[in-house]
Amino acid sequence: MKNKKIVLVFCLTLLCLNLSNICFGDTGKVDAVDQKRNRLIGYILSKQLPALHFSDKVMGDKLSQATFYLYIKQLDYQKRFLLKKDVQQLEAFAPYIDNNLADGQITLPDTGYDILTEKIDLVQKMAGEMMASNKVVIGKPDSKDLYVGSFNVGKSESYETDPEKIDFAKNIAELRDRWRLVLKAQVISQYLDLEDAQKEKPESIGGQPKVKKPAAKKMTEEELWQEALAKVSKRNKNFFQRLRQENLQDHYDRFFNCVARAFGPHTNYIPPAGKEQFDINMRGSLEGIGALLREDDGFIKVIRIIPGSASARQGSLKAEDIILQVAQEGEEPVDITDMRLRDAVRLIRGPKGQAVILTVKRSDGVTEVIRIVRDVVQIEETFVKSSVMDSPDGRRTGYIFIPSFYRDFEGTRNGANGRNSTEDTLKEINNLKAQNVDGIVLDLRDDGGGALVDAVDITGLFIKSGPVVQVLNKYGDKRVLSDTNDGVSYDGPLVVLVNKFSASASEIVAAALQDYHRAVIVGGKHTHGKGTVQTIINLNENIPLLNVRKYEDLGALKVTIQKFYRVTGSSTQYKGVESDIVLPNLFEYIKSGERYLDYSLPWDSIAPVAFTAYKSKQPFNMAKLREMSLMRVAQDKGFKIISEEAARGAERSENTMLTVQIDDMRLKRDEARLMREKVGAYYRKYRDEAGDDPDFEGQDADQEDPKDKWLKDVKQDPYIREAVNIVGDIIRFSGK
Repeated sequence: MKNKKIVLVFCLTLLCLNLSNICFGDTGKVDAVDQKRNRLIGYILSKQLPALHFSDKVMGDKLSQATFYLYIKQLDYQKRFLLKKDVQQLEAFAPYIDNNLADGQITLPDTGYDILTEKIDLVQKMAGEMMASNKVVIGKPDSKDLYVGSFNVGKSESYETDPEKIDFAKNIAELRDRWRLVLKAQVISQYLDLEDAQKEKPESIGGQPKVKKPAAKKMTEEELWQEALAKVSKRNKNFFQRLRQENLQDHYDRFFNCVARAFGPHTNYIPPAGKEQFDINMRGSLEGIGALLREDDGFIKVIRIIPGSASARQGSLKAEDIILQVAQEGEEPVDITDMRLRDAVRLIRGPKGQAVILTVKRSDGVTEVIRIVRDVVQIEETFVKSSVMDSPDGRRTGYIFIPSFYRDFEGTRNGANGRNSTEDTLKEINNLKAQNVDGIVLDLRDDGGGALVDAVDITGLFIKSGPVVQVLNKYGDKRVLSDTNDGVSYDGPLVVLVNKFSASASEIVAAALQDYHRAVIVGGKHTHGKGTVQTIINLNENIPLLNVRKYEDLGALKVTIQKFYRVTGSSTQYKGVESDIVLPNLFEYIKSGERYLDYSLPWDSIAPVAFTAYKSKQPFNMAKLREMSLMRVAQDKGFKIISEEAARGAERSENTMLTVQIDDMRLKRDEARLMREKVGAYYRKYRDEAGDDPDFEGQDADQEDPKDKWLKDVKQDPYIREAVNIVGDIIRFSGK
């Protein structure tokens, strides 16, 4: 360790000597941005990322190409501005990115900014010309022609909506035609929205009934089309105006982030900003609706729903949804495609009690409108809680939900009795034991992780003692984190529920309980696969030279420094934890997880550590458990519906060609609505048959008691129901 410190000090000394040469030479050029500061940041990244990142990647040609790939994706992911020749021009910079960073000669962001700005001007002019007319011409009865402005919305045309499946336009004519189809689709979609809005029957937005207002005068078909044209024209005008607000420094910051992300998806450059933007970059937290977001290739994507938040209680917004538009209730929506996260947050935030309308795109391509009433997070909803599930055969099964592995570190440091997920879980276990439950279902679905100490301690509640997880750094130094308490808080049958949004600490718990043969893991095919640890480096604290102190605001670096391994030596990274019993999942087709992220660290393994498998009073007959579960799932009407709709969703997600024609787009919209209603209707029926309030469907979800709603959701959840059945199977077939 001493030698490593000496090497680090030596590297910092060289860094300082080189910085004095790189950053303060007179270039003779007056720039709109502080180019000397940008050269300094680029140089620091080129030295610190290879030194700190777990992967041991080096700044070379391979990293340069990865950086360029990410740079082009963020510059024009949807391929609606740059021409193929523009990309080829920029590609000439790719092989030299590593050298340019080290030499302090960064030029790619300048050239990219100039080219993109030129193309934005060109496209804005083209789009304006195509949207100039609001004339509507309806064809003859036997004709499908229906001209709306310059678009024949009755003519069947198609275009590819997945940017990964198309190339950049070869010329201006091809780019213009691409925009013609995009604008035509926008106009048709807006018309269908207006058509739905003026139906006599009030529509439900995001599962919540709208307040019925006095009926307005119905518009004619021609008036609806003219209104659609006007709205799309205004929306695009605002869109281009927002693109013009991007400055050169924004482009540099994004370029630096591409350099960092080339090392791994959880490594980022965080530009300097006030607390608001710092919170957005570090936590992605949205006050008001309670969702974690990130910028993802020009889109704003939902990463996680905060337990106890307005979004969690409303129930429609899901992880992996892309937010396309944001509207204040009663106002026009704002297109947030290609919007910076900080600006999108400002639109979504608002006073408690006021509604925000989100237009989201699901992973299967279906677009849905969701109404969420802003509210503060209900703290109690973020904590561990439990319930007892009664079975027809008289069994009583405990259910524990862990939304995250929380721990009040600050409260503990200040001498207070800081709350943590371990003590709360123990409390719920004791509560369930007092009610004589025959087994426990531990629900880790959608749990994105948290405090590592709680992952170890919660695992220890179910095993006698032993190692739980191995943590390895880039130097090969390994720590083994163990449960040292010989006591077992609960030794009965245990089932753990997971899905592809169970990550980090959740995966550590599930993996350890699986490796110890202590629990049956049930749910999706695999968990998220995030088996890495990140730390935040303040770039300002690593520049000791006094003569560079004028560049104090250099930003920060989030970098991956460690990796998790199971007690068996297998990594939880990339692969995640595979379930012992896989259940049908409506969103199984969603490409969510480390395996789908650019440049994620690979799966690997290290030497196992010695541990003693748990000797259960009721050992698993895993083959029999799978057989019984498969039989029940095949006969369960709810799971049948889920399987059918999951298959359709997967088909829709693969079929990314959009037919741009009014009748076809209306049909696809209706099919998506019927699918959601079909799944929702079954579970409403199940809830009512279970003895819940039959009038619940008409209640405002915002007014219902959160505890009552949670208990109803638990009771109607098919996955919890099947997990309870598996607990029964463990008891019935133990030792057989």
